[in-house]
Amino acid sequence: QLQLVESGGGLVQPGGSLRLSCTASGFSLEQYAIGWFRQGPGKEREGVFCISSSGSHRDESDSVKGRFSISRDNAENTVYLQMNSLRPEDTAKYYCAVVAQINDRCAHMPLNPAASWGRGTQVTVST
Repeated sequence: QLQLVESGGGLVQPGGSLRLSCTASGFSLEQYAIGWFRQGPGKEREGVFCISSSGSHRDESDSVKGRFSISRDNAENTVYLQMNSLRPEDTAKYYCAVVAQINDRCAHMPLNPAASWGRGTQVTVST
């Protein structure tokens, strides 16, 4: 079964850090661009960060610029989202997905919009 599994979420105080993992099962991530998305309470799902298949292109949303970073370890078949200086407004369920890419530039758009999302991992930033 081909799937992406998110992990690493939790409860953290404002200003804290978390590292999320997106691990592929049943296929190799190496050829694919991967994106992180999040959906907060009462909000639409939004793209947070993406990384191209080569790792040379990364793109983040303005809301996380300078605080989050993304990396990939193809040997571990995993993409990481490092989240620093967390804010209450970062509270959301975080998901990863294979995303579209053109000329090694990733986009905040699932490659297969009809595919089901994974279970996600909950991040709660609160005192």
